[in-house]
Amino acid sequence: MTTGNHEGKVGMSSQRVSGTAVQRTIAVLGSAVFFVVAPCTLAGLVPWSITGWQLRPPFLGLELTRGIGAIMILAGVPGLVDAFARFAFAGSRHPRAPSRRPGISW
Repeated sequence: MTTGNHEGKVGMSSQRVSGTAVQRTIAVLGSAVFFVVAPCTLAGLVPWSITGWQLRPPFLGLELTRGIGAIMILAGVPGLVDAFARFAFAGSRHPRAPSRRPGISW
């Protein structure tokens, strides 16, 4: 009987590990989809709906401000990628994979 119980526990343990791996995969995929959808919406769809992709005069009439804006966007990309990666690999704290403990809400 002890052997049967022990085998059952091993099976349960491997099921938990694979369940956790599936949850983590779903969390990472959810973050990847959000990583594509959110910037495309904010940097593509919203500006297009406002301007129709027609260039307006540069800020303060200085062409340099467009270059500064592009540099600021490029400088923010590494931080954005890092934030999404940390969020995706945070494990059970990820909102798409909520904690199993009762009373804990994200």
